[in-house]
Amino acid sequence: MLIWCIFFNAIHFCVTFSLNCNAEDKLTFFFPPPLGLGKAYALAFAERGASVVVNDLGGDFKGYGKSSSAADKVVNEIRAKGGKAVPNYDSVEDGEKLVKTALEAFGRIGTVTYFLNKLCISSRQMNSWVYLTAINLILDIIHRIHLRGSFLVTRAAWNHMKNQKFGRIIMTSSAAGIYGNFGQANYSAAKLGLLGLSNTIAIEGRKYNIHCNTIAPTAGSRLTQTIMPQDMVDAFKPEYVAPLVLWLCHESCQENGSLFEVGAGWIGKLRWERSLGAIVRGKNQPMTPEAVRDKWEKVCDFDNASKPRSIQESISVLNDALSQIESQGNVSMNSTSSGSANIIGRELATKVYTYTHLEPILYALGVGMSTKDPDHLKFLFEGSEEFCCLPSFGVIPAQTSIFGGVPSLPGLDIDFTKMLHGEQYLELYKPLPTSGQSFVLWISFLFCCLSVNTYCGKELLCYNQFTLFFVGAGGFGGKRTSEKAKVTVNPPRRPPDAVLSDVTTADQAILYRLSGDWNPLHVDPSFAALGGFKKPILHGLCSFGFAARHVLKHFANNDVTRFKAVKVRFAKPVFPGQTLQTEMWKEGNRIHFQTKVKETGEIAIAGGYVDITSALDKPSTAGLQSDLVFEEIGRRIKEIGNELVKKVNAVFQWDITKDGKTAVQWTIDLKNGSGEVYQGPARSSADTTFTLSDQDFMDVVQQKTNPQKAFFSGKLKVKGNIMLSQKLEMILKDYAKL
Repeated sequence: MLIWCIFFNAIHFCVTFSLNCNAEDKLTFFFPPPLGLGKAYALAFAERGASVVVNDLGGDFKGYGKSSSAADKVVNEIRAKGGKAVPNYDSVEDGEKLVKTALEAFGRIGTVTYFLNKLCISSRQMNSWVYLTAINLILDIIHRIHLRGSFLVTRAAWNHMKNQKFGRIIMTSSAAGIYGNFGQANYSAAKLGLLGLSNTIAIEGRKYNIHCNTIAPTAGSRLTQTIMPQDMVDAFKPEYVAPLVLWLCHESCQENGSLFEVGAGWIGKLRWERSLGAIVRGKNQPMTPEAVRDKWEKVCDFDNASKPRSIQESISVLNDALSQIESQGNVSMNSTSSGSANIIGRELATKVYTYTHLEPILYALGVGMSTKDPDHLKFLFEGSEEFCCLPSFGVIPAQTSIFGGVPSLPGLDIDFTKMLHGEQYLELYKPLPTSGQSFVLWISFLFCCLSVNTYCGKELLCYNQFTLFFVGAGGFGGKRTSEKAKVTVNPPRRPPDAVLSDVTTADQAILYRLSGDWNPLHVDPSFAALGGFKKPILHGLCSFGFAARHVLKHFANNDVTRFKAVKVRFAKPVFPGQTLQTEMWKEGNRIHFQTKVKETGEIAIAGGYVDITSALDKPSTAGLQSDLVFEEIGRRIKEIGNELVKKVNAVFQWDITKDGKTAVQWTIDLKNGSGEVYQGPARSSADTTFTLSDQDFMDVVQQKTNPQKAFFSGKLKVKGNIMLSQKLEMILKDYAKL
């Protein structure tokens, strides 16, 4: 396998090096300067078998002069260590000559290409930018070498990479390009230009398996010896940058279109961030500076900022804004009048759902359970001593109650044929009853989310978030995102700890829809064709049920009392008859997973996780009064959690005892996300841990016992930051009332 890589550094510095995969195939790279990052890169790759062409004009740090000694010195050093290297002294502006040298020196370019640009010449006059004329800014040596040189050599190498369907390109920007720096206007402009060039190459090269990334290194070299003390030069060795470059060049690295800062052994990834912004004009109304002034605070507010990753995502907000502006008069986006259809945060409806034992059994069959597996009998036979309800059944009452309630909202004009189910979150507070229950469901609207609390009497059983996308719709009001929305989490970068597979039947969708999802997309071929599908597709929540029970079986031994929460993103459709393969990773009490269609390898469910309780730590909470208090705190925090997170910023763990032993642990997390309350130890370290009996807890909550008195009498034990406990008074006083 032949790999080809090009770097630049300092004026006309360019080094070529290659990696050998075997004795016959030589790998060719171009590399940068002999005394800085380029030398470190060249030696690192040569050490791993590269054939190196060292290109360097040999100019000084200001860009003047010419000599062959710099390139020759690196070539001799590589050869002395048994490596292969030849020198080259052409300018990077002669990109074709550099490519020709690589081909002539090492015969050919093989199937894999690594191509890296490193340009480090700097403008160190430290003069204000106003002293640079326009012609100097555009045509001076900085831009000719850094930006134009990078473009020319990349262009010379492009067809080689394209034809062999492989390439790795690294552009080297700098902190000055990203953040700006006094006296370096021409240099910073060129360096940021490299980032733009890199991003475009990443997009255009993706289909040819050509990846392009940008690094902004901090390293000591001959360019910095005159402005950095020697101890700083030593601390920022080029050898602390080279490993990142080698990894980004590896064929297994799939990073593309990214920017990294690196130095002194540290690496960080940068990305753009954008405020949610504000609409500052109305339909058929002029846009005025006064309107901009009035909305300026919102324009500059980075709370819940978005992070656009492409020009399409960047432009989409403008399309949404136009849609919202055009919808004014029908559905107002920002109006506060009584006739507004601003529904963000509004309670939409209260529904009642009743079921018998038939519904949980039908649901279990719908998500692939069978008596072929003896463990499944307790989910399929109401006469079983262990008869219980699958945890994922918690989505069914909520889903059934939603449809019919939301479309009737006054002033809300939504085409539900254009609705997509994007994500799903389900959290359980108690195992679901198997039959004979009437459930009250409180439905409210977050941005893109329908939030549903399910109660049995006064007891909160579960909480659902349905993340929905309405194509072409607008006018919901409020922010474009919600801090209360649960987010997916990518799995660890290692082989999965467990993999389970199930074949869906040709009638899987027919069976699942009997649980209440009557969308004809899943049964009617003609309707599916209107949606662009060759045949009806499986319900996303059906695949969700398969994945959830895979996790329940492998990591909780089908113990429904250990299942706490699940979150998924629906990525690709599944057709009935295909095989669902769930890959799972255990990280503490969180099981990360993704579900693939085995026949195609495509990911159908991405970023999923299930939170479970440990079998050893699983509490027995029968008869504990405190459970009701924590459940009520949890419900109220869901409504205004973000406000409390800002005020409190702490994680509290409660160890509730009964008969002298810990009966249950609860965590009130008011530091992360929008806050939450869950049963079990803190997932991140608790700032303060409280230990007291169930009865003493209730006495404190009901103000029968003073907390200070309970502490000094030994009834209440506190570990950690005791001062933070003062913030709990507000929580227990205002949010724990039954």
